[in-house]
Amino acid sequence: MKSNLLSNIYNPTDLRLLTEAQLPQIAQELRQFIIDVVSVKEGHLGASLGVIELTIALHYVFNTPEDQLVWDVGHQAYGHKILTERREIFHTNRQIDGISGFPKRSESIYDTFGVGHSSTSISAALGMAIASQLKGDFDKQHIAVIGDASIASGMAFEGLNHAGVTDANLLVILNDNAIGIDPSVGALKQYLTAVKEGKNPKKNNMIKSLNFDYSGPIDGHDIPTLIKELKRLKEIKGPKFLHIVTTKGKGLQQAEENQVKYHAPGKFDASTGEIILKSEENLPPKYQDVFGLTILDLARKNDKIIGITPAMPSGSSLKFMMDEIPERAFDVGIAEQHAVTLAAGMVTQGMIVYCTIYSTFLQRAYDQVIHDVALQNLPVIFCIDRAGLVGEDGATHHGVFDIAYLRAIPNMIIHAPINEIALQNILYTAQLGLNHPIAIRYPRGRGVLPNWEVENFGHYEEIIIGQASQLKPGTKTSVLSTGTIGNNVTLAINECDNSESIAHYDFPFIKPLDIKSLISIFNTFERIITVEEGTINGGFGSAVLEFAAAHNFKNKIEILGVPDVFIEHGTANQLQQLCKIDVKSLINLFSTDTK
Repeated sequence: MKSNLLSNIYNPTDLRLLTEAQLPQIAQELRQFIIDVVSVKEGHLGASLGVIELTIALHYVFNTPEDQLVWDVGHQAYGHKILTERREIFHTNRQIDGISGFPKRSESIYDTFGVGHSSTSISAALGMAIASQLKGDFDKQHIAVIGDASIASGMAFEGLNHAGVTDANLLVILNDNAIGIDPSVGALKQYLTAVKEGKNPKKNNMIKSLNFDYSGPIDGHDIPTLIKELKRLKEIKGPKFLHIVTTKGKGLQQAEENQVKYHAPGKFDASTGEIILKSEENLPPKYQDVFGLTILDLARKNDKIIGITPAMPSGSSLKFMMDEIPERAFDVGIAEQHAVTLAAGMVTQGMIVYCTIYSTFLQRAYDQVIHDVALQNLPVIFCIDRAGLVGEDGATHHGVFDIAYLRAIPNMIIHAPINEIALQNILYTAQLGLNHPIAIRYPRGRGVLPNWEVENFGHYEEIIIGQASQLKPGTKTSVLSTGTIGNNVTLAINECDNSESIAHYDFPFIKPLDIKSLISIFNTFERIITVEEGTINGGFGSAVLEFAAAHNFKNKIEILGVPDVFIEHGTANQLQQLCKIDVKSLINLFSTDTK
């Protein structure tokens, strides 16, 4: 029986003591280690399994951490974490107070750059390389590993464009597996496929035309070939580009065969690969599915409706419409800026466009939202998925800033539905004809109405823009909530001994605010509490404070939400507890009446 080599490797210095002939065994053990942990603890799977050999070869050939290695996107870096002093704590991955699911500078000297969003690696590594030159260090290596879905993004092209006119010591490695979370799309994907199949003439190599020393494509699972080529490239100065071909999910049959499902499969059997299914009987629907099913139903009835998503057809559930009405549903790849302005262009021609983007990714298209949409007052319908605290993906993925960054923009309507029916109705209302762009924010995960589809699907009601509603009367304290966090408020009030003194108002419209209701509330109640699942700074509570100041109200106002820090990873409930917006924390707060 072979001895376990991985158990003796603490960091890459230990790895480099092995012979090249021992590395395939390390690859096998590293793969199994990731499978064993992720099968129980959950997390991203397929991406890291696909780069095991590359990870080993990089740390074997290059002198990390002195040589700088940047991953793009970071969910392929599990093997990297295990080989860089985190094997013994890898079981804490993505858990509260544990290690992050993505490379993180504050976690390890081997994590040279934080990479939760895509397409940043080339710019970051180029910046490092130019800085090294300016400091007189011409031998230091700077490596960016980027996926074929990430390299299609505009920022990656910007980095390539600049790098090609420098003599920076930069190596870009294209990890080409033809898939990001969903299959890669676009003309660049077709070009890379032609290159892999030998159908693209050498003289047409677009990377060479950008002044890179291009090599490949080579087998990204062949360790001796990888090591030989990396050693060769190590001696070449200036910008270099290595094209490797890998299989996402390599080494686990089910993950290779169903790459979308095994991107982050949840719990599964480590020996068979079979996903351990959770019973979905009598569970509320996912908010993404409420969006996906509703937009499909509306699009069947209105041929002007179009859906757009930047590389998230499965995650946003736009895939329902893409499967049935592909000519009116577009996956534009990892290109948030393009998605927003594409939507704006379509709206100028009378189309009704639902642009569905995760909150944290819409940050990447902020100028386009302002300049191309709001400034021209084009009624694009932004469906902002994963708004609020998303859980284990952590600080890079929490959608907690969108209220604040959108509220400052003129012409923008902002709506946060409290449940599935409210989401369905605002999606319906938006396509009846709005005079302004609208942002509809809803969270990751499931709603609160198990029988939503049976009882309510397709039964639409038009919503009055800017109107709040009283969910419960009270005498002393008024709680103003926006969005699905209002369900926590309802549960908490029901548990309070002084519940008769607490009123609850739902403010789905953060902009425009229901001024008439606010005046009535401030004239009636001594104590005002606002609750939101977004940043306190600049959010819904800030809007209420601004209203109070403008109207010279002196009521006691308390603002609950996400504090002015980056919230780390943990379960959604744990993170709500940190922010004191979970049910128990709300009960404690509501039970203390002002004296």
